[in-house]
Amino acid sequence: MRRDTARAIILTEDEKFVYLLYRKKKEKGKLLTYYAIPGGMIENQETVEEAVIREIQEEFSVDIKLLGYLGSNKTNHGIDYHYHAKIVNGTPILGGEEKEQNTEENYYEIKKVPLSDLSKDNINILPINISYIEKALKKEYKIN
Repeated sequence: MRRDTARAIILTEDEKFVYLLYRKKKEKGKLLTYYAIPGGMIENQETVEEAVIREIQEEFSVDIKLLGYLGSNKTNHGIDYHYHAKIVNGTPILGGEEKEQNTEENYYEIKKVPLSDLSKDNINILPINISYIEKALKKEYKIN
């Protein structure tokens, strides 16, 4: 089944940190830890823009404004659409399904990660996600 997703790169006002979703889960007896760009699935009858705004509101308990479209990439499940956004109301606090499903074996946490740490080995994040963060920093996007 195809599962397209919408995600948002959210930088701090000083553009020194990026908000990421830290994930720790057990899978097939192994503990996996990694960082993900917040967002989630696009629901039926929902635009990509509506989906990313809703997902960030649910996951991070904040309202965002989309600044621009960064691009998309194919995954094993569908297409990931990426936007640059800024917080216009609230402080990031874990909410939605991530908060409800949060256990020691299926752990979620919002992290404010220094951009200088993204290239270090101790930050497990997909290289394509780093490229979207870099595009957001350089404001290399289509304005909505």
